[in-house]
Amino acid sequence: MGLVAEGGTDYTRTLTGWRLKDSGSGNQSNVLAGFTYNIGNFQIAPNFLWQKPLVGSMPNGVNAPGRPRNILDDPFAVRDNRETTAGELLLTYDPTPATWMYDWENENNEDAPFAASLGFIYRHHPTSQDAAIGIQANGRSTFAFGGAAPAHDLWETNLKITSRITNDFGIIGSAYYGTGQANGDDARLIRRAGAEVRMIYKKLRLNMEAKFNDWGPYDYHKDFNLTFPFQGMLDLSTNLAQPKWLGKLSTRVGIRGTYRTLDQYSPRYVAGYVADGVGGFESSTDIIGAGRGNEWEVRTYIAFSLF
Repeated sequence: MGLVAEGGTDYTRTLTGWRLKDSGSGNQSNVLAGFTYNIGNFQIAPNFLWQKPLVGSMPNGVNAPGRPRNILDDPFAVRDNRETTAGELLLTYDPTPATWMYDWENENNEDAPFAASLGFIYRHHPTSQDAAIGIQANGRSTFAFGGAAPAHDLWETNLKITSRITNDFGIIGSAYYGTGQANGDDARLIRRAGAEVRMIYKKLRLNMEAKFNDWGPYDYHKDFNLTFPFQGMLDLSTNLAQPKWLGKLSTRVGIRGTYRTLDQYSPRYVAGYVADGVGGFESSTDIIGAGRGNEWEVRTYIAFSLF
């Protein structure tokens, strides 16, 4: 793909649910290769990706007038098309392949008493990237970061379990564990983990989620590498009509509780107060021996569906 070719994400349906795909951006050459092998209800699917930009990223810390490229000020940049050599292994158990595990509407159509997939991805990144775009606190103004996270290898494993026990009772669970880098220029590498469970019984729906050392729920958390030691969510709701299994739901009423712990890498964290040198005090996030903060919220809601 040429320097300024931007075809967008590749939505081609592959042989199985691989996560390694062509990024769709220009300024790169790439090779994708994989295959699947079925053994009864089991499927083994290795996959491989190699990509390299035609013109590499600008080095971090380059002296003026040099600077990292960005998509607002330059005709091309190195972001998702960064130099990568990656391998993926996906294992799937699906006793009812007519409701394909990786179909876009699988959560609504799956009829297996138990189906599961387990995937592992390792990405070798020998170089960094150009600058990402961030949004100022006013929610409108944009800017380019001064650099990007350094070269580093990343890995992640993902598990998904689907179980439609009866026509009225179903469970979907997912979990992940791995490493990650911020979108912006923060060099801190995180090791994150999390799990989510969604259950439905007739008109009742229960969602549970737990994350450890992960980014918060909004894009800017990953942009600025803002993480929370623990995030937990519990949501219980009831539908006014019988919903389609675990797909889109009709109008429902519910209650949700959210709890987070905070440390020096979290927004709104205050370890204590120190003298500001002019007779006053200012908040600090770096005080030896300070404990973690916490925040919580309980909300009730009504979600309307007009279709």
